[in-house]
Amino acid sequence: MSEVCAIVGCGLIGRAWAIDFARAGWQVRLFDPAEGAVEAALATIETLLADLVDNGLLSPEARSEAAARLEPAASLDVALAGAGWVQENAPERLELKRELWRELDRLADPEAVLASSTSALLPSRFTEDLPGRERCLVAHPLNPPYLIRAVELCPAPWTSMETLLRAETVMRGLGHSVIRLAREIEGFVMNRLQAALVEEAMKLVAAGICTAEEVDIGLKDGLALRWCFAGPFEVGDLNAPGGIRDYVTRYRSVFDSVLASALPRPDWTGPVLDEIEASRRLRLLAEEIAHRQRWRDRRLMALVRHKKEASETIGD
Repeated sequence: MSEVCAIVGCGLIGRAWAIDFARAGWQVRLFDPAEGAVEAALATIETLLADLVDNGLLSPEARSEAAARLEPAASLDVALAGAGWVQENAPERLELKRELWRELDRLADPEAVLASSTSALLPSRFTEDLPGRERCLVAHPLNPPYLIRAVELCPAPWTSMETLLRAETVMRGLGHSVIRLAREIEGFVMNRLQAALVEEAMKLVAAGICTAEEVDIGLKDGLALRWCFAGPFEVGDLNAPGGIRDYVTRYRSVFDSVLASALPRPDWTGPVLDEIEASRRLRLLAEEIAHRQRWRDRRLMALVRHKKEASETIGD
């Protein structure tokens, strides 16, 4: 496979993928039809690469090498020429995706893997009529993918096993931990898990059980501390002397009681959203969100560095 990556769409996800591929040694071409989008992405990437150096996640030499691998593409066909991997990051609008993917399939090299970053659309919905549909799939990251290792590969019913295996090899080469879905499902894996958590958080606030701020405390100062290095099944396995079966035996009645007392579903766009938004704006003004996003990424960098160092000294 040619180690040339075409980034199509240069927003938050696109520019993060660009860093990911360039840092791993790929030549990266960036294309976006919006005027000034590529230039803005390259300027942001320059800042993010500097942050990686400041946080000990990239050497100054590697930063320079990664930056040198990034190049703007004046058109879609220029971006795709000779690319072995195409990462599409267009807005989550089905008709737009269908039109764009017809062009990707027409212009990309026959051997190229075509991957979408979509978190909301099943790959079958925009690849069904493509002549090269067997080389199409979703490679959905959590934002930003150059810091968060998990990535899920979701095939359409016609995606070839060869494509899946090639995609897994590429993602592992970038340093990702891969979730390979056996078949497509709404929300894939990570958003289904996230949806369950956010739904329960909405219910608790809507019912007046606790505030939005207290929900965030429960995660960031509670569950997330152990979830950042052990998933729910490993947590259960370690939380009972006899492991996961012992854990289920001991605590199933607790979970049964919780699930039996399910709170009613709130309207996410109703009064509960007003309450949550008001809580957030007390904590963070709308005009400060972009600055806070950089704070988030720098905190993630510090966490990634810690996890790397802890793996080396304590073990995975």
